Amino acid sequence: MAYQQHQSPNHTGDNDDGKNRRLYNPYQDLQVPIKTLYKLPTSPEFLFQEESVAQRRSWGENLTYYTGIGYLSGAVVGAGKGFVEGVKASEPGDTTKLRINRILNASGHTGRKFGNRAGVIGLLYAGMESGMVAIRDTDDVINSVVAGLGTGAFYRAASGLRSAAVAGVIGGVVVGLGVTGKQALKRYVPI
Repeated sequence: MAYQQHQSPNHTGDNDDGKNRRLYNPYQDLQVPIKTLYKLPTSPEFLFQEESVAQRRSWGENLTYYTGIGYLSGAVVGAGKGFVEGVKASEPGDTTKLRINRILNASGHTGRKFGNRAGVIGLLYAGMESGMVAIRDTDDVINSVVAGLGTGAFYRAASGLRSAAVAGVIGGVVVGLGVTGKQALKRYVPI
C-alpha cells in the first residue's frame, strides 16, 4: 500500500514559496470582534449593591493606609532631621567615608524612630475612626475630629492627664484642619 499525502486546497506543495498559503487565525470562528474581546470594565465591581453606595475605605484598608502613610512620612522627616544631625556631628579631621557613615547612621536611626512613632499614631487614628463609624453608623467630619482628639489623648496618656488633654486638643485641631483643607481642595481645585 503506497503512502498518499492528502493536500488541502490551500496547500500547494513543499516546493512553492508560500504565495497561496493562508495564515492561521485563532479567532476566526468567534462571533465577537477581537477588539472587544479583552475589554475589561472600568467601574469597580461590588458583591452587594449597598457596598457601591458607600464611598469610603473598609476598616482594614483604612488601617493599612493611615499606618503606612504615618510611617512613611515620619521616616522621611526623621531621615531629614538625622541628615542634618549627621552633618553637624562631622569633625574637621574626618575622612569622607567616616562622614558618610555618620550621616547614614544618624538618618537611619532618627528616621526609624520618627517613622515608628508616626506609624503608631496612624494606627491609633485609623482604629478610632473606624470605631466611630461603626458606633455612629455614619461617616462625617465629627468622626474624624473625635478620632484625632482620642488619638492624641491616648498616645500621651502615660505622660499624665494634662499632657494627654493637650495632645488630644492638638490631635483634634490638626485633623480638623486637615479635613477642612481636603474639602477646600476638592471644592476649589479642579482635578
